[in-house]
Amino acid sequence: MASKRNGTRATGEVLKKGGPEIEQPALKELVEKMLVSLGEDPSREGLKGTPGRVERSLRFLTSGYRQNIDRVLNDAFFTMTHEEMVIVKDINFFSLCEHHLLPFFGKCHIAYLPSGKVVGLSKLPRVVEVYSRRLQLQERLTCEIAEAISEKVHPHGVGVVIEAQHLCMMMRGVEKQNARTVTSAMLGVFKTDPKTRAEFLDLLRHDKV
Repeated sequence: MASKRNGTRATGEVLKKGGPEIEQPALKELVEKMLVSLGEDPSREGLKGTPGRVERSLRFLTSGYRQNIDRVLNDAFFTMTHEEMVIVKDINFFSLCEHHLLPFFGKCHIAYLPSGKVVGLSKLPRVVEVYSRRLQLQERLTCEIAEAISEKVHPHGVGVVIEAQHLCMMMRGVEKQNARTVTSAMLGVFKTDPKTRAEFLDLLRHDKV
């Protein structure tokens, strides 16, 4: 899925789209044109460095396209007989909504039930970082995190819950500043066993971990 959505390219890189090669313009040049379209003067003092800053900012905020999950996890797997639920809560993240290129941000909660091995705890926030630093939908982001952990760690099951606020809802449109969007993805026993799923959600709700 990620490769199909990978629209980020280095400045001046040649991109093929099933036809002749297309030279992509430098991102900062596009930002300059955008400023002009908005009625601004890119040459005025306050905006002279803005196109370059915006380019660097967007490259960073979409750096997940250029990261590889296997390299991020870096074989940080450990054989263990432990088969109790592992939960990492309150993983802060920032992402860009692909509909308006406005940020959405919040917290991600991850749980998995090990099946013979565990992964280094710091690796779970890194998985969130890889997928959140792309143009995203919250629903897809939730599923991609769960699927990556399931595929790489091979647990009995994975549960992911994301709570987020969207600036596209806060700054424009309905302009509801206190609205939160909650999404979940349940795989394996978290989907098939109501008790396992309920335990995870109860621990989140009552802040017991």
